[in-house]
Amino acid sequence: MKEKSSSTKFQSGNVILVAASHMLHDIYSSFLAPLRPLLIEKFGISLALASIWDLIMRIPWFLNPLIGIIAERTAPRYFIILTPAITAIVMSLLGLAPSFTIICILLFTMGISSAIFHVPAPTMIKRLSGKSTGRGMSYYMFGGELARTAGPLIITASVSYWGLEGIWRLIPFGLIASFILFLKLRNIKISDEIKRKPSETKDLLPVLKKYLPFFSVLIGITLFRAIMKSSLTAFLPTFYYSERGESLWFANSALAAFQLAGAIGTILAGGISDRIGRRSTLLIISIMSPIMMFMFINSEGWVSFVFLILLGFFVFAPGPVLIALVQDRSKEFPVFMNSIYMTLSFVTSAFAVFFAGLMGDWIGLEKTYLIASILSLGAIPFVLFLNKSKKTATQIK
Repeated sequence: MKEKSSSTKFQSGNVILVAASHMLHDIYSSFLAPLRPLLIEKFGISLALASIWDLIMRIPWFLNPLIGIIAERTAPRYFIILTPAITAIVMSLLGLAPSFTIICILLFTMGISSAIFHVPAPTMIKRLSGKSTGRGMSYYMFGGELARTAGPLIITASVSYWGLEGIWRLIPFGLIASFILFLKLRNIKISDEIKRKPSETKDLLPVLKKYLPFFSVLIGITLFRAIMKSSLTAFLPTFYYSERGESLWFANSALAAFQLAGAIGTILAGGISDRIGRRSTLLIISIMSPIMMFMFINSEGWVSFVFLILLGFFVFAPGPVLIALVQDRSKEFPVFMNSIYMTLSFVTSAFAVFFAGLMGDWIGLEKTYLIASILSLGAIPFVLFLNKSKKTATQIK
């Protein structure tokens, strides 16, 4: 009886702990966007070429299904413990990289580490959240977005104090973080509930086919929103620094404020979706996001900054809702199914960044942002389709 009650109770302490590990990891993984303007200057490359880094960083996400299968058979809490240290090392070496190719190698390594972390973590959150999956996913996503708020400020301060080549001094903080996570997470036995025998994972393909219509809808939602979200997170500092002539501090502070608004959006959206439904929440977000993007592009000064904050709230809010949707549906193989969703999400994001880079070189980032706001309207029909049939419906009671 005790074990059963613990499985339905929201374990706030452990949820916050896993969310904190998400924050620690993503602080380092968020260094690329604020460093991009400096790396572009250092190597004398175009926006399109610089956007290839995002593709390379996300190539390992094609291995997500394999990582999901491995996680189903092992103890995935150790994935979460080790990866912050790995990510901290490679991202802190970006400033010392002597060439474009070395940057690519470092980012590819970070992509592997990031994939290994992000595949099992949401399933651990679900197990620890009881019946409040949306709330748990909001805590988890809040940790990630808070990291992307702090990351630009931390790396900008580091560059200002030590110079670009001195940011390697941030490595020890990542190592200490992983050691603390080892002390705190090693006794969480949630992985024992996830672990499966090899014979139990042989039916993964039929399960994947069963959920293909559901994932097709998710592809539509993420694809049409990806260009808007990815172009902002990847090129917002470059937009302010290169196109509007602002200082690096201002450019990266704008990104931090944008991400902080996103963190607030993620912490609220999951709980709201528990109450009013995933579909209704996504519909509101999908309508408001392009409106805020349009207002941001067509305003200046502090008014523009206000719309940037509102835009950040709505751009990041779908994160916990979409992950909760996947966890609501994937009862049989939760880690594997989450790995499929994460693959779709991160791959579409990478191609969206590359597309935004090409468009930014051609017509400028401001017009690219305007086009992105129009394209994001395409997500609305897919959100409406969520309740069209039993195969794609999600009932939240």
